[in-house]
This record gives sequence, structure tokens and C-alpha cells, in this order.
Amino acid sequence: MTKGKTEARYVAEQDILEYIAMFYNSERLHSYLGYMSPNAFE
Repeated sequence: MTKGKTEARYVAEQDILEYIAMFYNSERLHSYLGYMSPNAFE
């Protein structure tokens, strides 16, 4: 891979991980919370 492609891939991976950590996990339903999102559970 060239340096530009490597940097672009790293940025894309970081964006995906941030989405999962900040939005998806806080909005999706969790069975251990009685099928509520963590935001609703609080």
C-alpha cells in the first residue's frame, strides 16, 4: 500500500470505530438492560 492509501484506511477505520462506540452502542437495544438502549436506561 502506498502512504496515502494507508492513511486513508486508518482514518476510515477510526471513523467506523468512533461511530460504533459513540452512536451505535448507545442507541441499540441491549438484552441485559431489559431491551432498552443504554441512553434510555439511564
